[in-house]
Amino acid sequence: MSKTTLWTQGRLATMSDEAGPAGDWGWIEDGAMLSQDGRLLWVGARADLPDDLAGTADQVHDMAGAVVTPGLIDCHTHLVYGGQRAHEFELRLKGASYEEIARAGGGIRSSVAATREASEHQLYAQAAHRALALMTEGVTTLEVKSGYGLSQASEAKMLRVARRLAELGLDVRTTYLGAHALPAEFQGRADDYIDAVCQWMPKLKREGLVDAVDAFCEGIGFTSAQTRRVFETARALGLPVKLHAEQLSDQGGTQLACEFGALSCDHLEHLSEAGIAAMKASGTVAVLLPGAYYFLRETKLPPIAALREAGVPMAVSTDHNPGTSPTLSLLLMLNMACTQFRLTPEEALRGVTVNAARALGLRDRGQLRAGQRADFCLWDIDHPNELSYFFGRNPLRLVVRGGVLRA
Repeated sequence: MSKTTLWTQGRLATMSDEAGPAGDWGWIEDGAMLSQDGRLLWVGARADLPDDLAGTADQVHDMAGAVVTPGLIDCHTHLVYGGQRAHEFELRLKGASYEEIARAGGGIRSSVAATREASEHQLYAQAAHRALALMTEGVTTLEVKSGYGLSQASEAKMLRVARRLAELGLDVRTTYLGAHALPAEFQGRADDYIDAVCQWMPKLKREGLVDAVDAFCEGIGFTSAQTRRVFETARALGLPVKLHAEQLSDQGGTQLACEFGALSCDHLEHLSEAGIAAMKASGTVAVLLPGAYYFLRETKLPPIAALREAGVPMAVSTDHNPGTSPTLSLLLMLNMACTQFRLTPEEALRGVTVNAARALGLRDRGQLRAGQRADFCLWDIDHPNELSYFFGRNPLRLVVRGGVLRA
C-alpha cells in the first residue's frame, strides 16, 4: 500500500518554469510538498496547503528550514572505462596538444585498450566507485556513454555495466557512443567502421542497452557525412541523438544534429551563429562542459551570451572521463560554469536540474512541481547561490529519490 508523505518547512528553489522571472529561482520561502508513489502531488507555500490534502499524509517530514532543490542530474559522463591517463596530463603540461596525443596513439585509444582488457566485474567496481562520489553531492540521475569499447562485444559490456549502476540507487540513462574514435583494427577504414557501428546498433537496442545515440563529429573524430549515417540508423530505430559538437573546431555538426532533432549538442566552444540558430529552432539543449575546458586549458569560450540571447537552454555536466575531465564533482562544475563561462548561479543550477533533464529527454524531473518525480536534495545553506559560490565544500544534508530518503 502506497504512503503519502508531507514534507514541511523547506525553503524551496523549485526551478519551475511556472514560477517567476529569471533570478527568482522559483523560490518559495516557507514551502511544503506532498509526495506519493514517487511523485510530487502538491508543491507550494505551506500556508496554502489545503487541509484536505494535508489530512491525507501518512507521515510528516520536517525539513527544518533547509534549502531544497530538485535532485541533481549529470547529463554527460563517460563513467565506465578501464585504466586512467595521468601520464597524458603530464605530456600536455610539457606542451603536447590533445590532438597530438590522440594522433600518436594515446587519448581515447589508450582507454579502449584498457577497457577491452578489463572484465565486466572490474569495470563495474571502478564505475560504481565513481558514481557513488557523484551521488554524495546530490546526483539522482546520471547519463553514461559507451565509446571506450569500439567493438560490438566491448560496447555491449560497457552498456551493461552502465545499466547495473542503477543498483546503487540512482536513475541511469545510457548512450551508445560507438562513433567515438577509430579503433586500431580499422585504421584507414573509417567508413567501414561506421558501417560496423550502425550494424551493432539494432542488437544493442534489442537488448535494452541504449536510450540515445551520440557521436564525436570532429577533425580527429568523424566527418559530418559519417555522423549522418549513424544518426540515420538511430532515427530508423526510434532512438534520439546527441552530439559531441564544435569542441576543437567548427565542423557544422550542430546543424546536422539539429536536423535530427537532437536532444543536445555538447562542448560547443567553436559554435557558430548558424549553429545557434539551428539549436534555437530545434529546441536542442546546449550542454556546457567546464571541466574539459579547464583541464585542456582552452581559451576559446562557448558563445554563452549568444546562446542566452537566443533562448537556447544551457545544461552543465561533469563530462567525467579519463582523458579530458577526470572530475567527480558536479558542484565544482557549478562554480566553474560561473567563473569560467559567466553563467549566473541560477543558470548554473538550472543547468544541472531542469535543463539537464531536457538534455536527456526527461520531462518528469528537474523541477519541484506537481507531477514531477519526488527527487530532491536538502542543503545546509542559506541561499541556493551558495552551491555555485563555494568550491571544495559539500553542504548536502540528505537526498530524497522517488519520495524515499536515500541512505
